[in-house]
Amino acid sequence: MSFQKIAPDVKLGKDVKVYDFVNLYGCTIGDRTKIGTFVEIQKGAKIGADCKVSSHTFICEGVTIEDGVFVGHNVSFINDKYPRSTNPNGAMQTEADWAVVPTLVKKGASIGTTTTVLCGVTIGENAIIGAGSVITKDVPPNTVVAGVPARVIRKL
Repeated sequence: MSFQKIAPDVKLGKDVKVYDFVNLYGCTIGDRTKIGTFVEIQKGAKIGADCKVSSHTFICEGVTIEDGVFVGHNVSFINDKYPRSTNPNGAMQTEADWAVVPTLVKKGASIGTTTTVLCGVTIGENAIIGAGSVITKDVPPNTVVAGVPARVIRKL
């Protein structure tokens, strides 16, 4: 038995592999991409072709991942710099009370396990993010970064 929640508004490319316990809604996933167990991909997120999204990963609205990207286990993306549950008057916030801050992961990048990617950054083509990193600013293409916050380790 398969336990998947794939909303009717999801656009799946050809030969996409989706494993169990996945929640997809309002997103686009390119050809031949693999989505691991316990992954959530929210509305408006775009995943390219030939990507691998490993288990326990969260990809929120506003994230664009280009082709051939590896996303390790337990990677989290963030789309709000100052998240709040309520407004100053105490009322619960709605979508009208904040704006999505987009994030871009360029072609061929690799994001290590348990990385957190803050919003508003671009991860360059073929960049490699070390496991456990926190990405707080743009990562140049063809660069290895790691740490909290992530720093350039070397060029590829």
